Amino acid sequence: MYLKKVEGPRAVKLPDGKMMTRADLPPAATQRWVASRKAAVVRGVLYGLISESEARKRYALSEEELHSWIAAVDTHGEKALKATALKRYRQL
Repeated sequence: MYLKKVEGPRAVKLPDGKMMTRADLPPAATQRWVASRKAAVVRGVLYGLISESEARKRYALSEEELHSWIAAVDTHGEKALKATALKRYRQL
C-alpha cells in the first residue's frame, strides 16, 4: 500500500480526544456547503490539519468567506454555520 505524500500532518487530535484525518475533510469538488462540511473545514484549519491558504485553494473559498466561518464558530459555536440561523448570529 502506498500513501500519497502530503504537506503537514495526516491526522490531528481534537480537544475532545477524537482524531481528525484528511479523509474527514469534505471532497475538493464540494459545491453544497452544509454546516457539517463548513465545520469540518474550520476544525481542519484551526487544529493544523490544513492551512488556510490550502483550504481556500482546495475549496475555492474567498478569504472573507473562510474568515467569516471561523469567526462564527469562535463566537457562537458550530450551530452558527447553519444557513437557517444566519439572521440570529449575524454581526451587526
